[in-house]
Amino acid sequence: MKIYTKTGDQGSTTLWGGSRVSKNNLRVEAYGTLDELNSSLGVALSFFSTEHIDAISRLLKVQGELFQLGAEVATQPGYPISFQVIHSSSISRLELEIDQMETELSPLKTFILPGGARAGAQLHVARTVSRRAERCLVGLHETSPLRPEVMMYLNRLSDYLFVFARWINARQGVPESPWYSDVVEK
Repeated sequence: MKIYTKTGDQGSTTLWGGSRVSKNNLRVEAYGTLDELNSSLGVALSFFSTEHIDAISRLLKVQGELFQLGAEVATQPGYPISFQVIHSSSISRLELEIDQMETELSPLKTFILPGGARAGAQLHVARTVSRRAERCLVGLHETSPLRPEVMMYLNRLSDYLFVFARWINARQGVPESPWYSDVVEK
């Protein structure tokens, strides 16, 4: 099978189910942004060492779930889904892991600047891509309703990635940089 098909040369692509849409369609933008988020997590994973095997396992699980979300979003409305979709149990798992990681972190007293060790900094980038993907899904949902779990998972994921970035930075002994506004209110 060749990787190139030439069917998209005129600016359209095929959704799962066979319908053709423009490559600037909200659905294509949404699943493309989920793909970008997944790739961003792949970069973050490249910065983890084998001593962080549990963290690696957690992020690989999220990458698999992002593929599930992307496939669901890439499916034309009304077409039967024949693959595993995200359920509330995945959302609950993210919440549980957030709570577990936060037990090892000092409470936030101010905003922090994104950064830290390479893995943590890349997780902050992934968090911002997750927020953009969520905005894309909200736009799509307004015209073509999505399952609630799709929206909830992505909203929780950005929180998860924020805490994960803080957690891995703490594990690697890299302090957070607090943000202080130099703006003085009158």
